[in-house]
Amino acid sequence: MKWLDKPYYSFHAMLQETFHEKVYKLALNGGMTCPNRDGTLGDRGCIFCSRGGSGDFAGDSGLSITDQIESQKKLISQKRPVRKYIAYFQAFTNTYAPLPYLDSIFHEAIRHPDIAALSIGTRPDCLGEDILDLLSSLNHIKPVWVELGLQTVHEDTARYIRRGYTLECFDTAVKHLRARNLDVIVHTILGLPGEDRDRMLQTIQYLNTCHIQGIKLQLLHVLKGTDLADDYEKGLFETLTMDSYITLLIDCLEHLSPDIVIHRLTGDGPKDQLIAPLWSSAKRTVLNELHRRMRLTNTWQGRLYNSLEE
Repeated sequence: MKWLDKPYYSFHAMLQETFHEKVYKLALNGGMTCPNRDGTLGDRGCIFCSRGGSGDFAGDSGLSITDQIESQKKLISQKRPVRKYIAYFQAFTNTYAPLPYLDSIFHEAIRHPDIAALSIGTRPDCLGEDILDLLSSLNHIKPVWVELGLQTVHEDTARYIRRGYTLECFDTAVKHLRARNLDVIVHTILGLPGEDRDRMLQTIQYLNTCHIQGIKLQLLHVLKGTDLADDYEKGLFETLTMDSYITLLIDCLEHLSPDIVIHRLTGDGPKDQLIAPLWSSAKRTVLNELHRRMRLTNTWQGRLYNSLEE
C-alpha cells in the first residue's frame, strides 16, 4: 500500500494510507508577514520570493479562516467529490504573530469538521517554546505538519538567497518539533545559482540524517519583481532545462531515504509572474516524463522492490 504505483513514497500514497480517501489541500492566508520583510532581518524578503510571500495561490486574507475554507471547498467540490481537506497556512511565515492570534486562527481551522489535518509553513527561527507548545496541543486534536523552508544546506547559498538563519537554527527547530511528535516537511530548491549536482545531492543526503517526514523538491523559478529576476536578466545564472531537471530529480530520489514522503516534485509559479523556466508551467508533462524515464531504468523496479522488502 505504501508506495502504490510510484517508485517513491508519494504524498498521495501517504494520504490514502492515513485517511483512506481523497484529501485536498486548501491554501489559507493568515495575514502574516515575515521577519525578512518587516525590517527585523531585512525588508526585501528572500531573493526568489514573490510579493505574495510564496502564497500566490492562497486564500484572501480579508476573509475569516472559515470563509476561506468554505470558498475553496466550493470551488473544489464543483470539480470532484471530496469530504476531507488539509488546512494549509501557506503565505509568508505562519508562526510570526502573537500567540493569541495564532491560537485563534489555528483552532478555527482545525476545529472545522471537514479539516483532517493542519499544515503550517514557517521559518525555523520563528518557533519559540510557546508556539511549539501550541502546535503540540493542536497535534492532539488532529495531525499537525510543520513545513520549513530550508532550500539548501550550504551557508554561502543561504547568504545569497537571504535566507536569514543558519543550518544550526534549522537543526534545532527540527529537534524541538520532533521532540513534540510533530511531523516536519522540508522545502528544498533545486537549481539555485552556484549549486551543481553534487551540492544539491549533499542537501538531500543531509536531510536523510535529520529524521524529517516529508520533503518538497522545488524547481527554481524566476518571478517578476524579485531580486532574483534582476540577476537573471543580467545573465548571472541560467535556469535548468526540463531534461536536466528530470535527471536531477531522479538522482535526488535515488539518494533520498525511501521513508520520506515526497510532497512535491516540481512546481509552477503564477503564469502572469513567471519569467523562467517557462516549461515548468506544464507540471503534468514534467511528471509524466519523469515516470517514463524511471520506467526505462532500474530505478522504478529497484525502488519498488526495496519498498516491499522493508
